[in-house]
Amino acid sequence: MKSNLVDSLVKYWLLPIVGAGCVILLWAVASSSVVPSLPSPLKTWEVSKPYILSPWEKRGELDQGILHFTWYSLIRVAKGYALAIALGTPIGLLLGMSKGFTNTFDPIIQVLRPVSPLAWLPLGLVLFQKPEPAGIFTIAMCSMWPTVMNTALGVRSIPQDYINVARVLKLSPWKTLVKVTIPAAMPYMFTGFRLSLGIAWLVIVAAEMLTGAPGVGGFLWQEYNALIYEHIILCILTIGIVGFILDRMMGLVERRFKVA
Repeated sequence: MKSNLVDSLVKYWLLPIVGAGCVILLWAVASSSVVPSLPSPLKTWEVSKPYILSPWEKRGELDQGILHFTWYSLIRVAKGYALAIALGTPIGLLLGMSKGFTNTFDPIIQVLRPVSPLAWLPLGLVLFQKPEPAGIFTIAMCSMWPTVMNTALGVRSIPQDYINVARVLKLSPWKTLVKVTIPAAMPYMFTGFRLSLGIAWLVIVAAEMLTGAPGVGGFLWQEYNALIYEHIILCILTIGIVGFILDRMMGLVERRFKVA
């Protein structure tokens, strides 16, 4: 028992702290000698301290605590991600179940899948005439494809025996979908959901940078134009930490669902 506790402490606390310490040390060395324009860890902390210690304070539209900016970004990500899942899941199911649907629409999907958010956002602005819905549209269009592809793969990977049992039991198409297809494909679907969430968080930064909307991306772009490099590093760290937390949360949901 004691050995397991020590192993867990080393694995989940000590080693990550050592790794973070090494990165901070390299950062400090690089800022002092290799890249003088790079702010040091200490200077970054001093300049960013008001945004960290008062994370919810709002002084202006683009002068707020870092958690306030993060909250704006998360709201947009939640809307775009929900739309991506709502669109991507049925499309993926149809791709997996219907060869005719696959032959008809798979070429179109393969053409749209690699399109950059830098291309989707101007189209969203043309369609909606406002930056907020354009950003949500961009998130959805960029993040839905992992869900589409993994859901389709999951359906195609269902053992034929499962389908045969459903036929023997004379299940309706709807019951076959709900009782057999979706549960059997769920591990693949969750992989898609997890990848889609990561892409949604990446895209929101680009969308906010281009539209100037309040959020982590908008704040990053404003501070870049103002040449406040310490805040750029603050935004980068915030983006990475929030992305890490989102991924871990999705992993917990996935494991809980599998146990259930």
